[in-house]
Amino acid sequence: MTASFLAWVARILTGARARWQGCAPVADQRVYFANHTSNLDFVLLWASLPDDLRRRTRPVAGRDYWKGGVREWLASRVFRAVLIERRTVTRDSNPLTPMLDTLRGGESLIIFPEGTRNPDGEVNPFRPGLFHIAKALPEIQLVPVFIENLNRVLPKGEILPVPMLCSVTFGEPLRLAQGEMKPDFLTRARDAMLALRPK
Repeated sequence: MTASFLAWVARILTGARARWQGCAPVADQRVYFANHTSNLDFVLLWASLPDDLRRRTRPVAGRDYWKGGVREWLASRVFRAVLIERRTVTRDSNPLTPMLDTLRGGESLIIFPEGTRNPDGEVNPFRPGLFHIAKALPEIQLVPVFIENLNRVLPKGEILPVPMLCSVTFGEPLRLAQGEMKPDFLTRARDAMLALRPK
């Protein structure tokens, strides 16, 4: 009930419209990868999924931000987030391990390949995690998503969100091509996401 309520609040606050341009909202196992401009990004993308997809889709988020108190409770109990280490990454705390374990368990993921927020709305080059997922689990659909305007709803450093219209556009799934090298794949994935930006 808490999850459904928060999804409703996120949609009301942002007036978010989900646009399924390149695929349908069906229960295929997927990795939704999106641009990252706000701490609300994964909440809005997650809230834009139909109920049945939301129940089997887990956002990936930095453990350092969602640690302690209400944040940690929301991340673990409501969003069921896969919390990863971003600061002191070692072989034992490799952020790919929990992501791959989750996917191998049959669930879908929401990830942000830039790795960090870019509050000015520009999209940074992708880090290699998406490539490694595509290489390890080639059968999983990788769905580009572009989130528009959310950086204005909760600007960096602010606590209270400002109601503003946003959109979440889902594109055509892609997969790693045979023999495709990491830089080429990451560029292609980023271009597929940017192509969804509203004109």
